[in-house]
Amino acid sequence: MNLNQLNSAFTLFLSLLVEAMPFLLLGILFSGLLLFFIDERKLVRWMPKNPFLGALTGSCVGFLFPVCECGNVPVARRLLMQGAPTPVAIGFLLAAPTINPIVFWATWTAFRDQPEIVFMRVGFSLAIATIIGWVFSAQADLRPLLQPAVVRAIPVKAERGERRGERGQSKTSTSPLLQAGTYFLGQSSQAFSPQPLQIDGAELQARMMGANTAGKPLSHKLMLLLENTVQELRELGGVLVLGSAIAAIVQVFVPRDVILNLGQSPVTSILAMMLLAAVVSICSTVDSFFALSFASTFTSGSLLAFLVFGPMIDLKGIGLMLSIFKARAIFYLFALAALMTFLFTLIVNLYIS
Repeated sequence: MNLNQLNSAFTLFLSLLVEAMPFLLLGILFSGLLLFFIDERKLVRWMPKNPFLGALTGSCVGFLFPVCECGNVPVARRLLMQGAPTPVAIGFLLAAPTINPIVFWATWTAFRDQPEIVFMRVGFSLAIATIIGWVFSAQADLRPLLQPAVVRAIPVKAERGERRGERGQSKTSTSPLLQAGTYFLGQSSQAFSPQPLQIDGAELQARMMGANTAGKPLSHKLMLLLENTVQELRELGGVLVLGSAIAAIVQVFVPRDVILNLGQSPVTSILAMMLLAAVVSICSTVDSFFALSFASTFTSGSLLAFLVFGPMIDLKGIGLMLSIFKARAIFYLFALAALMTFLFTLIVNLYIS
């Protein structure tokens, strides 16, 4: 290690950070704003019941909720709580971090000289998410794969004889999260308590999605938006800094021969980049800039593997998914996503690139 290497690593680190940070901030602000203007309950009612169409539609909903792999989990949980079909929720969970305008723009900016990378990333992500959502539709009752708290939150119709109350209204079992105003401690649908629950970043977006902001003053909405933005920027910004540092260190300090031998093999390059994507857990709004730093030494298929697999399954995302699914379901998601990503990108390495 010498000063020239340190200087090169620091320069590369800063270039990655400066180029990626605006996209991270834009993605956070855009997703937060849309949460106030799109009612997911109305969205659920328009979702197709056909399993394949439902999975395809859910995979495309990311254009309405442009969230990264931190924000997609609370939104998917909300969709399940609102009674969305399983293929819709699974399709959205896996595709939303990639199938959204912010990520498309960021990927195009990073790979403007390789537009095929941009379109294959979107196409592969859409295909994989749709297929997995369709596969999960074979599970007629998803509740054995869900965490007990989510199961209790899903609306369940009462028995036939108790279906209507004294005034003929339907009864359903609904989580307090679905009732207006209960996302604040001690708050009812008519009253407002200024004491917020102490929750982490994932729960903050869940609270934001669960909030019925209709009728609330603008100052209240802006305060919630600001709180969400600061929380996400603090968490995702730290991940971005770490990912940029790892990319710079690998590029500068790992012997070039090792990188070339690993990166030029059609098989090992894909496996290496999928593993790196899972471990680094970098935000999908800026991961294209991370992948770009490996473009000169790794195959096109391996870059696509990083860009497709990472937003679907990484260590950070797995931790968040445990708030919805049991470990068995996450293993199924991981295995299916990994297998299909490997097959699609291997075809790119062998027959396209």
